[in-house]
Amino acid sequence: MADRIELKGLKARGFHGCFDHERRDGQDFSCDVTLWLDFRQAARTDDLDNTVDYGAVAQRAHAIMTGEPRNLIETVATDIAEALLADDDARADRGLAPLLHAVEVTIHKPHAPIPLDFEDAAVTARRSRKGRAS
Repeated sequence: MADRIELKGLKARGFHGCFDHERRDGQDFSCDVTLWLDFRQAARTDDLDNTVDYGAVAQRAHAIMTGEPRNLIETVATDIAEALLADDDARADRGLAPLLHAVEVTIHKPHAPIPLDFEDAAVTARRSRKGRAS
């Protein structure tokens, strides 16, 4: 699917990391989210119910980034991707079909505890509806 929604550079302060000082002091993280879906119905109807509300996506990702501390940013990225797919599944509660084909989440940790000059440390989790257990 070529249609996608991208949210880039969502910033949040979190307490993720394996070291005590990361858990105690926290640090700034950023997140990029890419959602793959088909825009045809949304474009035809011009109705938010036929696409994904990227404001809600941002709120969900931010809540996870600022929530329960994790040792690994791999876990944070996976938690966000899985939560977004679960939120899409919950559309059924409103009588709407799921929209997302796949989700990709990148977590950036530019202040990772690396004693060298570097720009960014990042991980990316990609999850697809096709790859999920029923």
